Amino acid sequence: QVQLVESGGGLVQPGGSLRLSCAASGTIFSAYDVNWYRQAPGKQRELVALITSGGSTNYADSVKGRSSISRDNAKATVYLQMNNLKPDDTAVYLCNAHLEGASFIRDYWGQGTQVTVSS
Repeated sequence: QVQLVESGGGLVQPGGSLRLSCAASGTIFSAYDVNWYRQAPGKQRELVALITSGGSTNYADSVKGRSSISRDNAKATVYLQMNNLKPDDTAVYLCNAHLEGASFIRDYWGQGTQVTVSS
């Protein structure tokens, strides 16, 4: 059974920073691409950042220059460092592990961690 557990969310003032973590168990984590999504009330789910199994990264324009995604395969954990946070960053942040082969697709999701940016 594959499990993803997000942590690191919380209440932070505008301009502050948070580091979100996504810890995996039950699988060969290093083989998976990992995506961070966010879901704000009344808005569509947004892909915030991704890191491939090979370590390539990509970011949404909304967080580019303020965020950094990294992975530690030995700890089966992906991190999302978010700096200069804005009220618009308020959302539930969800971790997704994705693996695609010639004849299969595997997707796993965590339960999410709440990020609230407010003064």
